[in-house]
Amino acid sequence: MTATVFVDTNVLIYALDDADPKKQQAARSWREELWRSHRGRISFQVLQEFYVKVTQKWPEARPQARAEVRDLLAWRPLAADAALLELAWKIQDRFQLSFWDALVVAAANSLSCRYLLTEDLQADQQLDGLVVVNPFLRDPTQLPA
Repeated sequence: MTATVFVDTNVLIYALDDADPKKQQAARSWREELWRSHRGRISFQVLQEFYVKVTQKWPEARPQARAEVRDLLAWRPLAADAALLELAWKIQDRFQLSFWDALVVAAANSLSCRYLLTEDLQADQQLDGLVVVNPFLRDPTQLPA
């Protein structure tokens, strides 16, 4: 079985943002590889954050943001429920994370992901078997299956 990768909001935003061309290219490379390999996973929290942040930064990008969200539905986003909240609180307390980061980790764990693609947590940190990967320090080809 191929290991799945949970993608945090910032990676999706960088793929659209040309303010930092290096980060944009890295984010696009990751996104393309995850589409090609069918390894990408997300949560509805990530989709909601993505839409809000993109449309706040670029109000004219609503149609593009909506299209991107619709496309990302193919990644089978996880919806929040009571069990996910309880897990997030345990993770928050255990690892001293912000609630939002703990919710992302909980969603990734609930989806049985092996990797979490984010720049918001320490690279190579392990959180209950989930390995944090900074997409701007590592190329998608370096990620083992």
